[in-house]
Amino acid sequence: MSVDFIGLIATQDGSESVPATTALIDPAYTARIARAHEDSGFDQVLIGYSSAYPDGAQVAAYAAAHTTTLKYLVAHRPGFVAPTLAARTFATLDHFTGGRVTLNIITGGHDVEQRRDGDYLTKDDRYARTGEYLSVLRQAWTSDSPFSFEGRFYRFEDFVSQVRPVHGTIPLYFSGSSAAAYATGVQHADVHMFWGEPLAQIEEQISAVRAAADAAGRPYPRFSVSFRPILGPTEELAWERAHSILGRIGAVSAPRFFRNRDRDNPANVGSRRLLAAAAGGDRHDRALWTATARASGAAGNSTALVGTPDTVARALLDYYDLGVTTFLIRGYDPLDDAVDYGRELIPSVRAEVARRDAERLVVAAG
Repeated sequence: MSVDFIGLIATQDGSESVPATTALIDPAYTARIARAHEDSGFDQVLIGYSSAYPDGAQVAAYAAAHTTTLKYLVAHRPGFVAPTLAARTFATLDHFTGGRVTLNIITGGHDVEQRRDGDYLTKDDRYARTGEYLSVLRQAWTSDSPFSFEGRFYRFEDFVSQVRPVHGTIPLYFSGSSAAAYATGVQHADVHMFWGEPLAQIEEQISAVRAAADAAGRPYPRFSVSFRPILGPTEELAWERAHSILGRIGAVSAPRFFRNRDRDNPANVGSRRLLAAAAGGDRHDRALWTATARASGAAGNSTALVGTPDTVARALLDYYDLGVTTFLIRGYDPLDDAVDYGRELIPSVRAEVARRDAERLVVAAG
């Protein structure tokens, strides 16, 4: 069972613990960090979404022009453009990148952030709208004859697109840890994404998504978990670096993308789950460290895996054993960490997964 690695790129350097030194849109840095991920063996990179940040589709187009194999997981919020337009936009981008586009559907967990773009729907209504949106998106990519749609949020007649994705459709990645997220995700998503929680909690979420899929009569999606690996040549040096990073979180003027909008009372369930894990202790399982999530108010994927490349690889494989086949890993030092992950961490995990697959084939043949 193969494993995929996703990184994260932005048009500006910096993170929660490292101040930005480039302009908000720095073409040279954007190309450099994209190439670094490709050279390091990543399958894809996420391009995040913020009401204040550059448009992800255009960032993907630029970065793809400077790489050859790397795929681009573009974060996209339903509700701000018509799904028929989005279908054409991403199918067009898919062609110009040679079939290297995937979509991360962000329903939106922060009311304040949604309202910055003019969205005043409640969270439950946003999930209902997302369901309609994705139904239209899929049909627009696959229908070869005009179709009409009349729902609660969208209505149109006789639509047909002449531009289709390179491979017939575009994979959809979905996130969310609420019952509404599970119910919507299993109807449409190829991959359900979680932030990095302790093993028992990830196993619990996987079971909940599978139960929702069973109830809906849908196949199980694949699963992804996101972490912030902090590596060192020894355990002691890895933890020394981890505490140095922790001390800088909140002490630098982080780019707006990395700031928690409601850190004292996060609206989204995912952030609340990370803070609950942190309240139960800083260290969990083999290498999971939640102190960084607490320090940042659980702004996005903010939990770390700390240790040598071997320790962190084995920690990732613990999640693989639960059924996780995709890992989104990004560092607190974004560019340098991407390079470091490619030296030992990614090859180590891939080698062990290949060894297990070969062993299973031998057992099956015997």
